[in-house]
Parts: sequence; structure tokens; C-alpha cells
Amino acid sequence: MQIEIERKFLVKDTSFKNKSFKCLSIKQGFLNSNKNRVVRIRIVDDKGFITIKGKSSKNGLSRFEWEKKIPMKEAKKLLKLCEKEVIKKSRYLVKVENHTFEVDIFKGGNKGLIIAEIELSHEKESFSKPDWLGKEVTGEAKYYNSELSKVPFKNWA
Repeated sequence: MQIEIERKFLVKDTSFKNKSFKCLSIKQGFLNSNKNRVVRIRIVDDKGFITIKGKSSKNGLSRFEWEKKIPMKEAKKLLKLCEKEVIKKSRYLVKVENHTFEVDIFKGGNKGLIIAEIELSHEKESFSKPDWLGKEVTGEAKYYNSELSKVPFKNWA
């Protein structure tokens, strides 16, 4: 169990791909996605996980997170029980100085959306912002994956 501290940004272009050291295929769905907690099932390449996240802080920077690896067979079965649209995305890991950005290129109903996240050790921690990083969307609920599963990017006005 831990407190997750992260910031989210829109991404201007795909130049980050050239700097990426790894790309992962992710499918995830939500067994519960209310404002106080989410229960997520995720398949990353060939590994399954269950994650519980608490309510975000007022500034959107931090929240409780608990994650456990589960057998792939169970993850696939649980994914079928999830709410609405299952999120599909490719995640690129990009090292920028002492930090690693996780850059998600969404597919399916969220195609066209690219979001970068960076995890920090404390809320005031400084980090370098690469040129491809756009507007900060930390704390904007519509960019949470649990919300994207309910109202996909393709349905935004």
C-alpha cells in the first residue's frame, strides 16, 4: 500500500517514441469506478493485476493505491465483468533525466488521446519537461482512465 503522487499532461506529438526504452500493451477495465474508490483489472502484456485506488486529494496530485499481481486466467475472467468500455492503450516508457514518463497512446473509443504521467516522490518535486509535453491535466477527472471508460474521448464535444 502506498500513496501515489503523479502529474498528468497532454502530449503534443509522438517524438517521444524515439526516446522510449520500452513499449507495453495494456487492457484495463473497472469493476468499480465511483468517486471515492476505483477497483481496476489490468493486463499488461502477459501479466494480470488488480488495483484499488482511493479518492484523489483536492489538488489531484495524490491518492491511495494498492496493487497485486493476479494469475492471467483470473485477470481475463474479471475483465469480462468490468463496467462499460475496456481501455486499450500502448504505454511508452521514456526516461527524462531522473524520472520516467509513462506515455499512453489510447486506442478504440479513446483513439486520438495521448497522455503522459510522471510519478513523483513528493508533491513539490521538480522535474524536467520535455518539448513533447503539453498542457497539464492533473486533477481533471475526465482524463482519469475510469472516466475514459464511461465517456470515451470520441464522445467529447
